[in-house]
Amino acid sequence: MNRATVDFLNHLKVERNYSDKTIASYSADLDKFFKFILKEGVKMDEVDQIIIRNYLSEELARGVSKRSCARSMSALRHFYSFLVTEKVVKDNPFIFVSSPKMDKKYPHALYKEQIENIFKENAKRTDELASRDQAILELLYYSGIRAAELVSLDIQDVNINQRYVRVLGKGRKERMVPFTAECQKSLTDYNNKLRPKLASRSQTLCRAFFLNNRGERLTTRGLEYILDQIENKTGLFMDLHPHILRHSFATHLLENGADLRVIQELMGHESINATQVYTHVTAEAMQKEYSTAHPRAHKPVEEK
Repeated sequence: MNRATVDFLNHLKVERNYSDKTIASYSADLDKFFKFILKEGVKMDEVDQIIIRNYLSEELARGVSKRSCARSMSALRHFYSFLVTEKVVKDNPFIFVSSPKMDKKYPHALYKEQIENIFKENAKRTDELASRDQAILELLYYSGIRAAELVSLDIQDVNINQRYVRVLGKGRKERMVPFTAECQKSLTDYNNKLRPKLASRSQTLCRAFFLNNRGERLTTRGLEYILDQIENKTGLFMDLHPHILRHSFATHLLENGADLRVIQELMGHESINATQVYTHVTAEAMQKEYSTAHPRAHKPVEEK
């Protein structure tokens, strides 16, 4: 790794407060591009629009998705902007090359009846981990927090009495997210009964609020496994994963008249554009409901 790259990644961590996961992604994108220009016999300050387009063409030909290519282009554009600021290169050639256009994918959300059903069926479980899983389900839906944010919660981050969680989101930005009285009851049940039992199984004190069956902090992969098991144990299969509950949270708030800016704040979106995608989701759902429910929606217009 060259000096400019080390300085750039350090800049992202120290000055921009990027997460370790994002920095690792940037590092991988830069490394892949450097290997390409090395193969082409081009130095870092000799990169031009032709080289960039050749790189994109090769990536797409190898089957790399448009989304991944766009993310890589964003990382490289950011990197070269940094190099210009540091006077390592004169110009940023990436600002003249557009990223591949992606097909717009709207997030999938569950219907309210599906959410209620999964809560109801999971609450019938009698196995040891049932109360933890119920608390996880309800907190994901009633707060809309990300998977990584949920597993990062420590005991002091969950204020059960005042019904809010303190979340450290993307860019290490802190926000307070409320939850419902129903969720408060599930969190209390888990925290008072099951969590102490799970914590006693660990050799070291774990500050995490949600624990696995060994008394250790959950991982995002572990959380995905828990949701898979909830489907198996309830017999309700609806492609349950953390993001579908987050999407459902935002969609249902919007359907009930919540302000877009409020939803943006609750979800921790840096840009309102990320939140506006849910207006398309609700419009789609509205059209579907109309087509299903209106008595004349499918009847052809009679000629006069």
